[in-house]
This record gives sequence, C-alpha cells and structure tokens, in this order.
Amino acid sequence: MKLVKPGFIPALDEDFCPAVLANRSFQKRTSMVGVPLVIGLERENKFLSRYETQVFPEDHPDFEENFQYIERIVKFILWQQGGFKLYIGGPRPIGEYLSRVYAPDGERKFDYHFMGEQVYEKTFSVVLCDPEAVPVQNEIGKALGRHLDGCRIGFDLGASDRKVSAVVDGNVHYSEEVIWEPRKKKDPEYHYREVMAALKMAASKMPRVDAIGGSSAGIYIDNRPMVASLFRGIPRDRFGEIKNMFLRIQQEMQVPLKIINDGDVTALAGSMSLEDNGILGIAMGSSEAAGYVDMNGHIRGWLNELAFAPVDYSPQAAVDEWSGDRGCGSMYFSQQCVFRLAPKAGIQIPAGITDAEKLKFVQGKLEAGLEGAAKIWESMGTYLGYTLAHYADFYEVKHVLILGRCTTGRGGDLILEGARTVLNAEFPELSKRVHIQLPDEKSRRVGQSIAAASLPSLGWEQP
Repeated sequence: MKLVKPGFIPALDEDFCPAVLANRSFQKRTSMVGVPLVIGLERENKFLSRYETQVFPEDHPDFEENFQYIERIVKFILWQQGGFKLYIGGPRPIGEYLSRVYAPDGERKFDYHFMGEQVYEKTFSVVLCDPEAVPVQNEIGKALGRHLDGCRIGFDLGASDRKVSAVVDGNVHYSEEVIWEPRKKKDPEYHYREVMAALKMAASKMPRVDAIGGSSAGIYIDNRPMVASLFRGIPRDRFGEIKNMFLRIQQEMQVPLKIINDGDVTALAGSMSLEDNGILGIAMGSSEAAGYVDMNGHIRGWLNELAFAPVDYSPQAAVDEWSGDRGCGSMYFSQQCVFRLAPKAGIQIPAGITDAEKLKFVQGKLEAGLEGAAKIWESMGTYLGYTLAHYADFYEVKHVLILGRCTTGRGGDLILEGARTVLNAEFPELSKRVHIQLPDEKSRRVGQSIAAASLPSLGWEQP
C-alpha cells in the first residue's frame, strides 16, 4: 500500500504517515478500476454494521495492496464498533488473507482472542462471501440518558478514586470522591462492597432513590463488565462474579440501573451541555479513551476503544506493548506519547517515579517554557489534526471534545492549535463543520455526574 507524507510533519516524528491520507489515496486509485468489497461485523444481539469500499481486482498488478488497506480498515472498525464475526464480501484472496491474520496464532491473535473470548464470549470467525451475501446492516442507537426527573444516583468508577452524586431533578445535591485502589484487589466482594457503600451514601442524602446510572473505563455489554482495568486483579475463575455484580446490585436496589463506558458518558454530558448532537469525546490520559453520541443524540453501543485503532501507517510507527500492533491511538494521544517523544525533545525523565509523576515532570518543563517540551504537544496537535480527519471517515461529528490529563495547562492549547492548523489547511471542508474544544474541567465533572445519573428512565428496566 502506498503511503503519503503529510503536508505538516510532526516536530518530533518525521516518519509519521497519516492513515487518512493513505486511505484516501488508495480510494482515489481504485475509484475507476475497483471492484466492490463489503465488510460486515456482527456483535451482540445480532447487531451488524457494514463498511463498503472498492479494491483492486484480482488481475490488477497492485492487487496485493488490498491486503494492508482492508486489514487496517477492519482493525479500525473492530475497535470502533466491536464484533466477533467478520464478513468479507469480495475477492476471495483478501478474505483468505484476513482469515490467516485474525487467527489464534495469526498476526492479530491479540484481537482474535480479546474480541472473541473476552468481550463477546464467542469464537471469533471470518466468513468469506460475495459482496451481496454480507447481511444487511442492523444498527439501532440507544436513546440513553437525558432523564432528569426524580431522585437519582450517578457514579463513576475510576482507577484512583470513585465518585458518587445524589441528583434531584437534574441538580446535584451531594457528591463525594473516595480514594481507592481497585486494580490491586483480588476479591470481587471488595468491589461490590465499595460500590454499595457509595450508593448507600448518596441514597442517604435523598428522600428516596428512583434510578441509578454509572460510568467506568472498560467494555460494558448489557450492564456486564466484559473487560475493565479496574478488575485486572480478579482471578479468571472468579471474574464471573464481577460480570454479574451490577445485575446483582440492581436486583438488590430494586430500581432501574444502567452502567456504560465512561467515554460515552463524557460525550453524553457534552451533548447535554451543548444542547447538540454529533459529539466525539477524546480523553488523553494514561491511554486514549473515546465516546460518541450520534447525530440523533443516541449512544450506539459501540466499543469506541480508539486506543487500539490505527492512525499511523508508517513501518516505523510506535508499537503498542499490549496488542503488539503499530501506529495505534494509544501511542499518539496519551501520556505514553509524551514519554515516547520526551527523549527526542532532549528531556530525560527521572527513573523510579510513577507515570503520573512522569507526566507532571514533563508538563513542568512545558510550563517553564522549554522549547523541546513544547514540540511534544505540537506534535500531538499535528497527529490530532490528521487523525480527526480519519475519525470523520468513520464517525459523523459536529463537535470534538478534547479531555484528559495531557490537555491540562498550556499543552491543551498547543494540541488544539496544531489540530486546527492541519484541518484548516489540509481538510478545509471538515474544518468548517467540526468544532474542536476543551471543556472546562470543573463543569465537565459536574456534568458527567448528572449525565451518568440520567441514563435510566424511571420504571423497572432490565439491562
């Protein structure tokens, strides 16, 4: 696949090859000679998404370029939307290639096992077929949230603290934050007790509890945490207790309860605050997290795990240590990016300190006016400009909210400035219709608690 160098080179990464430019170049080259290829991706409850494109026909001299192009598209939508059954409707050699790549011992074995066994509790499979044989799309957005009536509890489970709020008719009457260390705990009962303690504290501040809504990092399907870093200490043979914990809590509290990914709640909070839809929230913290509210104000039930979605096609792109893949978002929009670029900026981060302290150390250099530190965040801004154009090929958006520890202080302004510069010059039409902003941190946190509390409608609901 032919790569395209960007018009704006990141200050500390001359090898960067944006996914959006390579994809669009490929699509232009196949527009007159290509044959159709349809990707179908099935997830829980028979939901199925489709992606239609064109590829070089089998007798074309550039046919093998199809392999990388389609594999990168599959990788993106797999982590954007989720799924355990992949349909490849097109030239058979492409499907055969993907069957080898997404296999128990293939190049994408991480994705194969993660999506199949861990997330959906199915065997991941690749189905080869003709384009017209790919099943029809079955996507139904969920009109979650925006329910402000009654006495509600909103909670957020973070890696270092848990937050809970008592919300009455859309107003926060009480909130608290409690420091905890969930990732070190091996007993599921610890997590159950902590969550119940938070809920009971909030309940004591209201005359009654009508509904409970929550958010947490991780992948949640029908109120069941399938994968979440908070529960990484739980032994595999007891993880079933965690998967059923919120179902148990709902039965005990006898009110509607809904918990979803914190990125989606952030996007929902932004939608409620802006009184508009088409919101993509991107949090740049220990990794990259994302959430999405569509143009109808619905949450799609997608994974939105963009930390694992490819954004850089360079053969020299940074490697994610968990998945083993190159060029994925976690290495470009998180503190991992800061740590990766710091040596190139002439910054030596002290050893023996926590990641949070490392980030603060580099941010201190930035606030002190060190030119090398500024180049780190300028590079992240350039990355973001091209990546937002890439995301816009898969999400319909009007607003992009940039959040997270990496955006605090001067860094956030540099990221926004760099992204806007790229969009204005390289993607002017997109720049006109997409507004990028940094929400105020205080209002974001209060808004998030209200958004979480607003998730369930009143009346008994099974998840």
